[in-house]
Amino acid sequence: MGTHPATDVGVREVKSAARAIEVLELLASRGGDPVTIRELCTAMGAPRSSVYALLKTLTDAGWVRTDAHRATYGIGIRALLAGTTYLDADPWLQVVRPHLGLLGRRLGATVNFGRLDGDHIVYLATWESPGRERPIPRVGRRLPAHATALGQAILAQLPPADPATADGSIRELEALTPRTLTSPNALHEELALVAQRGYAREIGQNTEGVACLAVHLDCYGTGHDALSVSVPEEELTAARERTVVDALRTTASVVQEILTGLAGRPA
Repeated sequence: MGTHPATDVGVREVKSAARAIEVLELLASRGGDPVTIRELCTAMGAPRSSVYALLKTLTDAGWVRTDAHRATYGIGIRALLAGTTYLDADPWLQVVRPHLGLLGRRLGATVNFGRLDGDHIVYLATWESPGRERPIPRVGRRLPAHATALGQAILAQLPPADPATADGSIRELEALTPRTLTSPNALHEELALVAQRGYAREIGQNTEGVACLAVHLDCYGTGHDALSVSVPEEELTAARERTVVDALRTTASVVQEILTGLAGRPA
């Protein structure tokens, strides 16, 4: 379930708590699609009785919702409240959010702020271009980092990950569209280009017909954040790309200076 601080060495994992987290993460990964107990049992490799007991506890507490017949399950309202608290409590997000609107209005485009979470990107804030709003809000969504400009901008700043699985084979990356980079070698080559030019450029790798440009942003001193601008693919001319990248870099520089001052870190 991840690494623990050195002070936690010898502390045993609480199995029921770990299972409850696993249920919530599985339900969250399905988005708005309801899940049956059978599907959860298969995914978790757990007996029905154990999964049902977990679901009942989580449902009674409001973390999971179910239908009248308890046939299908999904994320409950308590999860929304916890997520909202995370957004409200993040001091850097309060600094970044106003600049998304300024940048979006300047470019007439959608602007995103995301953070790396494992091998995924979580969208923490978005300013939608009027007339181009998505039918499903992107805030809170998790997408594979390798398939997004936000993720590629961040990954290009980090040590390369080991693509090998436990049996020594090369792990293929998840494909969201036919244009997603699924080869680790292809991704490493792309990340080298990102590092060289100073920004990420992704076209149709997670959403067909949409192009995205992104720059790295260092909020917590970890290098796990980024800003991006999304435009229809047909609008991404060479001139448009230069304009967007220049504006992104300017905004990132302004935001980074503010964040550095708040954190008390040397610029």
